[in-house]
Amino acid sequence: MTNKPDIAALFGATDTSTFLGVEACEDLQNLDASSAFIGVPCATPYGAVGAYCQNAPKALRDAIGSLSANIDRHNFDLGGPIFPKGCKPAVDCGDLGWDDKDFAATRALIRRSVGQIINRGAVPIVVGGDDSIPIPMLDALADTGETYTILQIDAHIDWRRDHMGETLGLSSTMRRASEMAHITQIIQVGARGIGSAHSDDYQDALDWGAAFFPAYDIHSAGIQPVFDQIEDGANIVICLDVDALDPSIVPGVIGRAPGGLSYFQTLDLIKGAANKGRIAAIDFVEFMPEADIDGLGALTVSRLIAATMGILARQAAG
Repeated sequence: MTNKPDIAALFGATDTSTFLGVEACEDLQNLDASSAFIGVPCATPYGAVGAYCQNAPKALRDAIGSLSANIDRHNFDLGGPIFPKGCKPAVDCGDLGWDDKDFAATRALIRRSVGQIINRGAVPIVVGGDDSIPIPMLDALADTGETYTILQIDAHIDWRRDHMGETLGLSSTMRRASEMAHITQIIQVGARGIGSAHSDDYQDALDWGAAFFPAYDIHSAGIQPVFDQIEDGANIVICLDVDALDPSIVPGVIGRAPGGLSYFQTLDLIKGAANKGRIAAIDFVEFMPEADIDGLGALTVSRLIAATMGILARQAAG
């Protein structure tokens, strides 16, 4: 058999252009939702590789499209429907455009769009795209006047001063965050193997006050020590690079490394953040569909995003 059967038809799915069939919202000024999925194909790519994750938002929408008719069914990851009765659902705000030459303009658009979502009382779910995207997302939070804890879930620590002559690329995300006055705590979970950081980059992070929980420690000691670091009631931004998850379940990344987090470890980190404080923004980045295997990574990441929508809906409802 060369053609796969249409399993979506078995689930009763209908054609949808939005994530999980949620309502589309084209006008951010009139957004009314608990969270808002917004696709960001690119921010500040390195010239050597370009926008290698630009197709991720579409691939993730496609991966979960078969369940669009089942959005009201019981989700065992959440203990009920994604959007229980009385909870405000999520919306899909489509994808932002980007300029492959004027990266500053692209960053400004990301910042402005995230700010509009926050101003409407929704939590932005920023779906990339490469891991330079969190920089303008984090910058937008400065306008709220609040302070924030970053919970980074990532195989890499991203503390390079610059890489390939670029200071705003994916290797420097957490260093740039550390330079923002409204970022007062950085907790980094999932690092493993060889990354782009040098040992002095790691030392700079320690000197700043970043707390590290490598993947090995999570497997051996669990995730509770992570939450022990977070102040009750904190505003939390989750920066989730999907290569934090093990390549056996998310193979569609640029740098596969064994020993990654499981689906439930990652989901429990998101749930725990919502229980400890308030998730103010979250990004899912670095999924590269061209490197995926039989859609496995897209399936895993899209299910994680769907569960996150449910967590944020419950957060908004108190």
